[in-house]
Amino acid sequence: MAEEKKAPAEKREQSVGFTRRTFALGAVGACALVAVGAGAKIVPSKTLLRPPGGQDEVKLWGSCLHCEKCREVCPQNAIGPTHLEDGILNMRTPSMDFKAGWCDFCTNVDGGPQCLNVCPTQAIVLPAGATPGNTETGEVGSVVLGVAEVNRDWCLAQRGMGCHECVDACAFDALELGYDHVPVVDTERCNGCGACENACISLTAGAIAPGATDRAIVVRPTEEVEA
Repeated sequence: MAEEKKAPAEKREQSVGFTRRTFALGAVGACALVAVGAGAKIVPSKTLLRPPGGQDEVKLWGSCLHCEKCREVCPQNAIGPTHLEDGILNMRTPSMDFKAGWCDFCTNVDGGPQCLNVCPTQAIVLPAGATPGNTETGEVGSVVLGVAEVNRDWCLAQRGMGCHECVDACAFDALELGYDHVPVVDTERCNGCGACENACISLTAGAIAPGATDRAIVVRPTEEVEA
C-alpha cells in the first residue's frame, strides 16, 4: 500500500518538474522574442574582434559557455564581454576591448596566451601551426586579430599637433609616420594587437576633433578595412 501511495506523489513531482522546466524554457524564449521585437539581431550583422584563437566564429558560438574565464585571466584587461546589441548569438562571448587594454599575446607569461589555457571547451584555440606575436622580438606571428585603421580627420598629427603615440606603442613596426607626419599602417605587419588604439589620445580633453565619435586609430576586422 505504501508503494501505491508514493506513485501519485512521484508523478506529481515529475509533473511539477516538467512544468518548471517548460516555464523556464518558455521564459527564455519569450525574452528572446521581446528582444528581437525591440530591435535585437538574432544573427550578428558584423564580425567582432576576438581573442587569439577565437577567429572561427561558428566554433566559438557553438562551444563558448559564457563563463568569462578568458576575460578574467587576461593580464592586460583587453577582453570584454559582448552585449545584446551585438546580436543574441554574440551576447556574453569574448571580444577585444582595446580602450581598456591591448593584446601582447602574453609574451612574458609562461604558457603563452592565458585566455587559451583557461577556456574549458576550447572555444578559443589556435589552429595547428599558428604562432602568436611576440612583443619582445617584434615577430608578428600568424595570429591576426584585426587590422588598424587611421581616421585622418580625427588624427592629431593631421592637425599639426605632432602626435605619434600610436607609432611609439606598436611593438611590431606596423606603423610609421608618412610624408605628412600622419601615421600609416603596414597591413602586412599589423596583427591587430590594439596597442595603437589603446595609446591613442585623440579623444582626451582638449584634443577632440569636431564630429569625432571614436579614437583616431582603431582596430577593425580584416574584412572591414579598406584595401
